[in-house]
Amino acid sequence: MNGFRGFAVMVVVALGAMTASLWAQTSLDSLQYLPEVVVTAKSYKEVIPAQKLTGEELKSLNSFSVADAIRYFSGVQIKDYGGIGGLKTVDIRSMGTNHMGVFYDGIQLGNAQNGQIDLGKFSLDNIESISLYNGQKSEIFQPARDFGTSGSVYLRSKRPAFEYGDTYNIRAVLRSGSFQLFNPSLLWEQKISDNLSSMLNAEWVNSSGKYNYRYKRVHPITHETVYDTTAVRENGDINAVRVEGGFYGLTEKGHWNTKAYFYTSERGIPGAIVNNIWKRAQRQWDRNFFAQGTFFTSVTPRYDVQLNAKYANDYMRYLNPDTTLMYIDNSFHQQELYLSVANKYSILRNWDVSLSGDFQWNALQSDLDGFVRPTRFTTLIAAATAVDLGKVKMQGSALGTFVNDRVPNKTSAKQEFTPAVFVSYKPFVRHNLNFRAFYKHIFRMPTFNDLYYTDIGNIHLEPEFTHQYNLGAQYEKNYRRGIIRHWNIQTDAYFNKVTNKIIAVPKGNGMYRWMMMNVGTVEIRGVDFSTSATAQLHNDWLLNVKAIYTYQQAQDFTRRKNKELEAITYGGQIAYIPWHSGSVIASLLYDKWQLNYSFIYIGDRYHSSANIRDNYEQPWYTSDLSLVRTFNWHRFTNKLSLEVNNLFSQDYEVVLNYPMPKRNYKITLTVEI
Repeated sequence: MNGFRGFAVMVVVALGAMTASLWAQTSLDSLQYLPEVVVTAKSYKEVIPAQKLTGEELKSLNSFSVADAIRYFSGVQIKDYGGIGGLKTVDIRSMGTNHMGVFYDGIQLGNAQNGQIDLGKFSLDNIESISLYNGQKSEIFQPARDFGTSGSVYLRSKRPAFEYGDTYNIRAVLRSGSFQLFNPSLLWEQKISDNLSSMLNAEWVNSSGKYNYRYKRVHPITHETVYDTTAVRENGDINAVRVEGGFYGLTEKGHWNTKAYFYTSERGIPGAIVNNIWKRAQRQWDRNFFAQGTFFTSVTPRYDVQLNAKYANDYMRYLNPDTTLMYIDNSFHQQELYLSVANKYSILRNWDVSLSGDFQWNALQSDLDGFVRPTRFTTLIAAATAVDLGKVKMQGSALGTFVNDRVPNKTSAKQEFTPAVFVSYKPFVRHNLNFRAFYKHIFRMPTFNDLYYTDIGNIHLEPEFTHQYNLGAQYEKNYRRGIIRHWNIQTDAYFNKVTNKIIAVPKGNGMYRWMMMNVGTVEIRGVDFSTSATAQLHNDWLLNVKAIYTYQQAQDFTRRKNKELEAITYGGQIAYIPWHSGSVIASLLYDKWQLNYSFIYIGDRYHSSANIRDNYEQPWYTSDLSLVRTFNWHRFTNKLSLEVNNLFSQDYEVVLNYPMPKRNYKITLTVEI
């Protein structure tokens, strides 16, 4: 641990030294500046608009990681196991975590082992925007992989941008607060030439993860209090370093970028509080590296090409030293190679077609007894078209997926063809009212753990399929006078059906051995509603408000061999999906001051599709508040932020027996040059 911490300190100090040296040696007089040139491909307005958090709206949230920010999107559920280092995964419209694709600067983040992306690993310090798409991104000029998910989150990192006469930007951030948090980060952007710039960003997160919580349990029948005590959450510490850097270039007819990303951490796994056990000893080590690049060019005024490539290398070690349960010390090493080429041709000014081809190789190794070391080859081919008829815009795509898995002495192959259709209609020219609809059929392959994990894996698993139907409307209006300057409202009604759902079921008559099986069917009916407004209250006073509400009925229609179990689960709301949820974000700006407030509500739910009293989970809500002051000193632009999270110190659990922190505090100092 001491060596790890020393490495983190050396990274931050080294970056600081390089920055100071650059500042001392660079003379603005010796460098010339030309206006920034941005090259983009012609694209249509999105048929199905994304939910987005960008710029100041993203900064106004009291969010530590990407997972914290995504909670404010409608139709999204986050599984949060507590604390700064706890696992955080995202689920969209109740279809399951593995149906959500997460893309970082246009290329998907992969995890062939279990299909889950821990969004807690991605800091907001280097994120420029977060976009959430239901179905898929409304753009036909994209890699074939982008057509292959039921929903997608796009993370766009900050790109170097320079004011007139500047050749570098430096931003240093220091956070501290509850849980003994120490979190410095440094961003350095350098203009190398008129057509080339670079970025280097480093961050260190160190926290004990300790926080006070209340643990209370009431007997479901007698309503007597069984437990009611306060304790300190233990073994939730984290020590992590993230370093990423890249180059951004312009060509005569396009642009390109390359990026390298490295993340390493050691963390405690606090575990569930059951059987009167308040402290766990499990540990986890992660090391993630990837390098990726994108190249875009307009070959002719009608023909565009985009190339993508990526290599990823991930390592994870899990240790459970508790011999009273089972001593476990296993490591997993996975690699990924990804290549993509996308082509777009404009047949007419309002009619485009595209053809994309992707190849992906995944391999997983482990020291787990009996592990078979699988390899997967995936080829994806997508054909798409987009037509703009003025009031009507349409997009359609067909995706062919060809998967070949190899393990010693066995090869298996699967192929699927899946379509998607998107339509929008704008009936009035002078009014910004849009109606939209889409249908998409897609699937997800079983993960390596589903298929090959020792003892519980099942090599005969079939893909898990989804059918999505969506109908929605959006209206927005700008005002030149009055208090309200901008107003937006949108709503969507949807039906999703998941078949061949992969779940763990008992083997034989006992409950101590399990196997993955295709036995699940889930139907989701829901409504998403959101509205936002900007108000000019008085001269320098500006108010931004955004409210979101989601209703979901996500029912388990799985037939089971145990008819007694089926009687209490069939038609039940699936685990951890509330019927009602919502959020509010408000920001009040005056001169150099900013007051931010955010609120999240999660309604009644159950931690099992057996919707009985024993499995009931109470609603919870939290309020966060922050005050920000910006001030200038010489060439420095400084920002001081004071945050209070869980303002009313609510006791709540996102996941059963994983208590969340009560009221906690954070102070952030940002210095920009």
